[in-house]
Amino acid sequence: MKAVRVAELKSHLSEHLRSVRRGHPLMVLDRDTPIAQIVPCPNGALGPPIRQPMPQSRKPKDFRPLAPLKLRHDPLAVLLEDRHLR
Repeated sequence: MKAVRVAELKSHLSEHLRSVRRGHPLMVLDRDTPIAQIVPCPNGALGPPIRQPMPQSRKPKDFRPLAPLKLRHDPLAVLLEDRHLR
């Protein structure tokens, strides 16, 4: 297994990831101390499936913003008063 330091990994990340993709695991070192291991994903491990929205779903542009709340007290004034008391 090949071992690389963090600085080397950062400066040549794409190259190292291509090597991992080809099946070569990689040990990451921080000052000669192993901290991580990068291994290739097993075949077919693509993560969770991505679902498409239903056709009748509304688009984000179709939603209107909510009206501002009508509060008895100004939240900022309450927060500042609370901080002043501490």
